[in-house]
Amino acid sequence: MLIDRVCRRLGIPRPPLVPVVRLDGVIGRTGPGRGSGLTLAGLAPVLDRAFAMPGVKELALVVNSPGGSPAQSSLIARRIRDLAAAKDVRVTVFVEDVAASGGYWLALAGDEIIVDPASLVGSIGVIAAGFGFTDAIRRLGVERRVHTAGQQKSLWDPFLPEKPEDVARLTAIQADLHRVFQDQVTARRGDRLKGPPELLFSGEVWVGGRAVELGLADGIGEIRSTMRARHGQDVRLPLVNPPARRRFPFLPRLSAGPADWVGAAVDAAEERATWGRLGL
Repeated sequence: MLIDRVCRRLGIPRPPLVPVVRLDGVIGRTGPGRGSGLTLAGLAPVLDRAFAMPGVKELALVVNSPGGSPAQSSLIARRIRDLAAAKDVRVTVFVEDVAASGGYWLALAGDEIIVDPASLVGSIGVIAAGFGFTDAIRRLGVERRVHTAGQQKSLWDPFLPEKPEDVARLTAIQADLHRVFQDQVTARRGDRLKGPPELLFSGEVWVGGRAVELGLADGIGEIRSTMRARHGQDVRLPLVNPPARRRFPFLPRLSAGPADWVGAAVDAAEERATWGRLGL
């Protein structure tokens, strides 16, 4: 960086450096072509670059996510912790609007979690939501044809009536994922947790101050004042990845066919519902 070269040439100390990485949006592949959203594949180069910057004093993660894919949440958080250990760099998370469900899983990658008084935090649970089109395809005169090898291959088909056995299987999968999530919270927060498990892991979401009281976060604040108090007024806070551009999920490419338009509409509805569950 230019400022580093200038400081070396003049023989003066470099201002403290705290790279900033934004984790903003739904977790997992979303939208037309399933190419957007927070994924390890998309974030790995950004994280590598941030941790590799010379003279890093600390890394700041800015989280604003309502959740999404459990697997991608786990993979991204694990990569952050692996890099933090390898580079011996402290990681502080700053929550903006929300760190809920998978978004809170990402926040757990921090050694410290700082929230805004109006942040929404928690939602330590697992949810599955979908659509049922049984009546729609019947009215359109569409015949559903599905052939499987293996009795349990098809699960929760939106074009067939919901079956109790499918719901039971889905509930069992959710219970397993919930246990993995709980284990992650317990491992990362440990003795800082102040509430009973039946409350903390109920899927409830809390406003910032209450999250601090329950030990899900460590304090109230924001990135600039916190880092200036910690590293001095001249601390540098370079944004390593640019803010996510506003997308128009209802508008796939002009060459798209009807299936692409339908898929885009469903993706947009799912993404909107993910934020909407938190009133955002």
